[in-house]
Amino acid sequence: MKLEAKNLKFRYGQGERMILEGFSLEADSSERVGLVAPSGVGKTTLCKILSGYLQPEEGEVLLEGRPLSSYKGYCPVQMIWQQPELAVNPRMRMRDVLAEGDQVDPEIPEKLGIEKDWLNRFPAELSGGELQRFCIARALGRGTKFLLADEISTMLDLITQSQIWNFLIEETTRRGIGLIAVSHSQGLLEAVCTRQVRLKEEREHHHHHHHGHHHHEHSHHHRELQE
Repeated sequence: MKLEAKNLKFRYGQGERMILEGFSLEADSSERVGLVAPSGVGKTTLCKILSGYLQPEEGEVLLEGRPLSSYKGYCPVQMIWQQPELAVNPRMRMRDVLAEGDQVDPEIPEKLGIEKDWLNRFPAELSGGELQRFCIARALGRGTKFLLADEISTMLDLITQSQIWNFLIEETTRRGIGLIAVSHSQGLLEAVCTRQVRLKEEREHHHHHHHGHHHHEHSHHHRELQE
Protein backbone atom coordinates (compact mmCIF):
# COMPACT_ATOMS: atom_id res chain seq x y z
CA MET A 1 0.00 0.00 0.00
CA LYS A 2 1.26 3.45 -0.89
CA LEU A 3 0.72 6.89 0.66
CA GLU A 4 1.49 9.78 -1.70
CA ALA A 5 1.64 13.54 -1.26
CA LYS A 6 1.65 15.31 -4.61
CA ASN A 7 2.81 18.92 -5.02
CA LEU A 8 1.41 20.13 -1.70
CA LYS A 9 1.01 23.85 -1.21
CA PHE A 10 -0.22 25.19 2.12
CA ARG A 11 -0.49 28.38 4.19
CA TYR A 12 -2.74 29.21 7.11
CA GLY A 13 -4.52 32.06 5.32
CA GLN A 14 -4.45 34.40 2.34
CA GLY A 15 -1.50 36.74 2.60
CA GLU A 16 0.34 34.39 4.98
CA ARG A 17 3.71 32.95 4.04
CA MET A 18 3.79 29.56 2.37
CA ILE A 19 4.56 26.77 4.81
CA LEU A 20 4.72 24.05 2.17
CA GLU A 21 5.21 24.68 -1.52
CA GLY A 22 5.53 21.99 -4.17
CA PHE A 23 6.20 19.27 -1.57
CA SER A 24 5.88 15.65 -2.71
CA LEU A 25 6.47 12.40 -0.85
CA GLU A 26 5.85 8.72 -1.51
CA ALA A 27 5.89 6.12 1.24
CA ASP A 28 5.20 2.41 1.04
CA SER A 29 3.56 0.49 3.87
CA SER A 30 6.69 -1.65 4.15
CA GLU A 31 8.78 1.43 5.01
CA ARG A 32 9.59 3.50 8.06
CA VAL A 33 10.28 6.97 6.68
CA GLY A 34 11.95 9.64 8.79
CA LEU A 35 11.18 13.31 8.17
CA VAL A 36 14.15 15.37 9.30
CA ALA A 37 13.87 19.09 9.92
CA PRO A 38 14.70 21.71 12.54
CA SER A 39 11.88 22.87 14.82
CA GLY A 40 9.31 25.08 13.15
CA VAL A 41 9.86 23.84 9.59
CA GLY A 42 6.29 22.77 8.82
CA LYS A 43 6.59 19.16 10.00
CA THR A 44 3.43 19.17 12.10
CA THR A 45 1.53 20.96 9.33
CA LEU A 46 2.65 18.31 6.86
CA CYS A 47 1.55 15.53 9.21
CA LYS A 48 -1.88 17.14 9.61
CA ILE A 49 -2.26 17.23 5.82
CA LEU A 50 -1.04 13.64 5.38
CA SER A 51 -3.57 12.44 7.97
CA GLY A 52 -6.51 14.44 6.62
CA TYR A 53 -6.87 17.06 9.39
CA LEU A 54 -5.94 19.91 7.03
CA GLN A 55 -6.63 20.29 3.33
CA PRO A 56 -3.84 21.65 1.12
CA GLU A 57 -4.37 24.79 -0.94
CA GLU A 58 -3.02 22.84 -3.92
CA GLY A 59 -1.97 19.25 -4.45
CA GLU A 60 -3.44 16.07 -3.02
CA VAL A 61 -2.87 13.16 -0.66
CA LEU A 62 -3.54 9.71 -2.08
CA LEU A 63 -3.75 6.32 -0.40
CA GLU A 64 -3.52 3.45 -2.91
CA GLY A 65 -4.21 5.99 -5.66
CA ARG A 66 -7.44 7.23 -4.05
CA PRO A 67 -7.82 10.66 -2.42
CA LEU A 68 -7.57 10.27 1.35
CA SER A 69 -10.77 12.32 1.66
CA SER A 70 -12.68 9.56 -0.16
CA TYR A 71 -12.12 7.09 2.69
CA LYS A 72 -15.21 7.32 4.89
CA GLY A 73 -15.45 6.29 8.51
CA TYR A 74 -12.20 5.39 10.26
CA CYS A 75 -9.24 7.14 8.65
CA PRO A 76 -6.57 4.59 7.62
CA VAL A 77 -3.84 7.20 8.22
CA GLN A 78 -3.59 7.82 11.96
CA MET A 79 -1.51 10.43 13.76
CA ILE A 80 0.17 10.29 17.18
CA TRP A 81 0.83 13.75 18.58
CA GLN A 82 3.72 15.19 20.54
CA GLN A 83 1.58 16.24 23.53
CA PRO A 84 -0.74 13.38 24.51
CA GLU A 85 -2.58 15.48 27.11
CA LEU A 86 -3.97 17.60 24.24
CA ALA A 87 -5.04 14.50 22.30
CA VAL A 88 -7.53 13.10 24.81
CA ASN A 89 -10.73 14.30 26.43
CA PRO A 90 -9.81 15.14 30.06
CA ARG A 91 -13.29 14.09 31.21
CA MET A 92 -13.09 10.56 29.78
CA ARG A 93 -11.74 7.52 31.56
CA MET A 94 -8.88 5.87 29.70
CA ARG A 95 -10.88 2.75 28.79
CA ASP A 96 -13.23 5.04 26.83
CA VAL A 97 -10.31 6.86 25.20
CA LEU A 98 -9.00 3.50 24.02
CA ALA A 99 -12.46 2.53 22.74
CA GLU A 100 -12.32 5.47 20.28
CA GLY A 101 -9.88 3.41 18.22
CA ASP A 102 -11.01 0.98 15.54
CA GLN A 103 -11.36 -2.32 17.44
CA VAL A 104 -7.91 -2.16 19.00
CA ASP A 105 -6.54 -5.66 19.65
CA PRO A 106 -6.47 -6.21 23.46
CA GLU A 107 -2.88 -7.43 23.14
CA ILE A 108 -1.68 -3.97 22.05
CA PRO A 109 -2.18 -2.16 25.39
CA GLU A 110 -0.60 -5.18 27.07
CA LYS A 111 2.46 -5.04 24.79
CA LEU A 112 2.75 -1.30 25.48
CA GLY A 113 2.92 -1.92 29.22
CA ILE A 114 -0.50 -0.39 29.94
CA GLU A 115 -1.61 -1.65 33.35
CA LYS A 116 -5.20 -2.77 33.91
CA ASP A 117 -5.88 -0.27 36.71
CA TRP A 118 -4.90 2.64 34.43
CA LEU A 119 -8.04 1.95 32.38
CA ASN A 120 -10.28 3.40 35.12
CA ARG A 121 -8.21 6.55 35.52
CA PHE A 122 -8.67 9.98 33.99
CA PRO A 123 -5.90 11.50 31.83
CA ALA A 124 -4.75 13.87 34.60
CA GLU A 125 -4.02 10.86 36.81
CA LEU A 126 -1.43 9.47 34.37
CA SER A 127 2.08 10.58 33.48
CA GLY A 128 2.94 11.81 29.98
CA GLY A 129 4.56 8.48 29.14
CA GLU A 130 1.55 6.49 30.36
CA LEU A 131 -0.82 8.74 28.42
CA GLN A 132 1.26 8.48 25.24
CA ARG A 133 1.05 4.68 25.42
CA PHE A 134 -2.75 4.96 25.30
CA CYS A 135 -2.59 7.35 22.33
CA ILE A 136 -0.34 4.91 20.46
CA ALA A 137 -2.63 1.97 21.25
CA ARG A 138 -5.69 3.95 20.11
CA ALA A 139 -4.00 4.82 16.81
CA LEU A 140 -3.28 1.16 16.05
CA GLY A 141 -6.86 0.14 15.30
CA ARG A 142 -7.80 -2.64 12.92
CA GLY A 143 -8.14 -0.31 9.91
CA THR A 144 -4.84 1.58 10.33
CA LYS A 145 -2.57 1.40 7.26
CA PHE A 146 -0.16 4.26 7.99
CA LEU A 147 0.98 5.81 11.23
CA LEU A 148 2.37 9.34 11.58
CA ALA A 149 4.49 9.93 14.67
CA ASP A 150 5.12 13.65 15.27
CA GLU A 151 7.96 14.08 17.80
CA ILE A 152 6.15 11.55 19.96
CA SER A 153 8.95 10.78 22.40
CA THR A 154 10.44 14.25 22.94
CA MET A 155 8.98 14.63 26.43
CA LEU A 156 9.61 11.06 27.58
CA ASP A 157 12.45 9.53 29.55
CA LEU A 158 14.94 7.38 27.64
CA ILE A 159 13.64 4.03 28.91
CA THR A 160 10.06 4.88 27.90
CA GLN A 161 11.30 6.18 24.52
CA SER A 162 13.13 2.94 23.89
CA GLN A 163 10.14 0.77 24.88
CA ILE A 164 7.74 2.75 22.69
CA TRP A 165 9.94 2.76 19.59
CA ASN A 166 10.84 -0.92 19.90
CA PHE A 167 7.13 -1.72 20.11
CA LEU A 168 6.27 0.50 17.11
CA ILE A 169 8.98 -1.05 14.93
CA GLU A 170 7.82 -4.56 15.82
CA GLU A 171 4.08 -3.87 15.47
CA THR A 172 4.23 -1.92 12.19
CA THR A 173 6.53 -4.56 10.67
CA ARG A 174 4.27 -7.41 11.81
CA ARG A 175 1.12 -5.79 10.42
CA GLY A 176 2.59 -4.16 7.33
CA ILE A 177 1.74 -0.65 8.54
CA GLY A 178 3.76 2.21 7.06
CA LEU A 179 5.39 4.53 9.60
CA ILE A 180 6.32 8.16 9.00
CA ALA A 181 8.31 9.49 11.93
CA VAL A 182 9.03 13.18 12.49
CA SER A 183 11.93 14.21 14.69
CA HIS A 184 14.71 16.76 14.96
CA SER A 185 16.85 13.92 16.36
CA GLN A 186 18.97 12.47 13.56
CA GLY A 187 20.15 9.65 15.84
CA LEU A 188 16.61 8.54 16.65
CA LEU A 189 15.57 8.48 13.00
CA GLU A 190 18.69 6.55 12.02
CA ALA A 191 17.84 3.93 14.64
CA VAL A 192 14.15 3.69 13.74
CA CYS A 193 13.74 4.40 10.02
CA THR A 194 14.54 2.56 6.81
CA ARG A 195 15.09 5.87 4.97
CA GLN A 196 14.99 9.61 5.63
CA VAL A 197 13.60 12.66 3.84
CA ARG A 198 14.87 16.14 4.66
CA LEU A 199 12.45 19.07 4.86
CA LYS A 200 14.22 22.27 3.88
CA GLU A 201 14.27 25.40 6.08
CA GLU A 202 12.44 27.49 3.49
CA ARG A 203 9.36 25.32 3.84
CA GLU A 204 8.31 27.48 6.78
CA HIS A 205 9.33 30.95 7.85
CA HIS A 206 9.43 32.79 11.15
CA HIS A 207 8.50 29.74 13.26
CA HIS A 208 4.72 29.96 12.93
CA HIS A 209 2.95 28.98 16.15
CA HIS A 210 -0.35 27.23 15.59
CA HIS A 211 -1.89 27.41 19.03
CA GLY A 212 -5.32 27.39 17.45
CA HIS A 213 -4.65 23.97 16.02
CA HIS A 214 -4.30 21.98 19.23
CA HIS A 215 -7.04 19.42 19.58
CA HIS A 216 -8.93 19.02 22.82
CA GLU A 217 -12.07 17.31 21.60
CA HIS A 218 -11.86 13.60 22.29
CA SER A 219 -13.11 12.52 18.87
CA HIS A 220 -10.69 14.65 16.86
CA HIS A 221 -8.08 12.00 16.32
CA HIS A 222 -10.56 9.42 15.17
CA ARG A 223 -13.21 11.61 13.66
CA GLU A 224 -14.73 10.52 10.43
CA LEU A 225 -13.30 12.20 7.39
CA GLN A 226 -15.91 14.53 5.99
CA GLU A 227 -16.79 15.24 2.37
